[in-house]
Amino acid sequence: MMKETYLGVDVSPLTYEGILAEVDERISRHEPSTIIAVNPEKIMSAQRDETVKTMINEATFQIPDGVGVLLASKLKGGNIRERVTGVDMMGKLIEHAAKKGYSVFFYGAKEETVSKAVQNFEANYPELQVAGYANGYVQDENALVEQIAASGAQIIFVALGSPKQELWIKRNMPNLPNVMVYQGVGGSFDVYAGTVKLAPDFYRNKGLEWLYRLMSDPKRIKRQLNLPKFLLKLLLSK
Repeated sequence: MMKETYLGVDVSPLTYEGILAEVDERISRHEPSTIIAVNPEKIMSAQRDETVKTMINEATFQIPDGVGVLLASKLKGGNIRERVTGVDMMGKLIEHAAKKGYSVFFYGAKEETVSKAVQNFEANYPELQVAGYANGYVQDENALVEQIAASGAQIIFVALGSPKQELWIKRNMPNLPNVMVYQGVGGSFDVYAGTVKLAPDFYRNKGLEWLYRLMSDPKRIKRQLNLPKFLLKLLLSK
């Protein structure tokens, strides 16, 4: 898998289908995979923090979550033509797990959020094997890791926010030899629990979710400025 690199940060050019096929191959070889969403905000953060850059680049799949990454690929003659969002990647992995018989574990968010998300997944995919779940306020990490290991989970979704969730994954992978897929999913549990709504399809299909979020919450302007800063820095780079 040839990755594209923008300002020192790797991005995987695979589509949802390509990632799922690669995940199956890696599971068959008992090779764990990690999935991290990459957007201009994270790339700019990686410019200031080498730990963040290393964390991203060490992942198996760095999915192009932000429209800015698509623009960067077009500007630099790359091959990324499709956004692969973290929340949709999670949904497709759940559907895939249900079909393939992979067992899943959910960790993070509030108790009412994670439990409702699990309930909705089980309702939508009766064949889904839910190995277990835990909210994000568990104090005893060692006990939690033991619980996950004993559950037999093969896929785990960690919703602690970035970079906390990725650091948790890196720290605990050696103690979870049977987990084959790790994805940090941020606030995705809230979406699947129904407590947070995604942007309307019009904005999502046009790559304008950032505009919808900005209109909904003008205080996000500082975060949204990462997009033009990223593109300008990219254009000025060699």
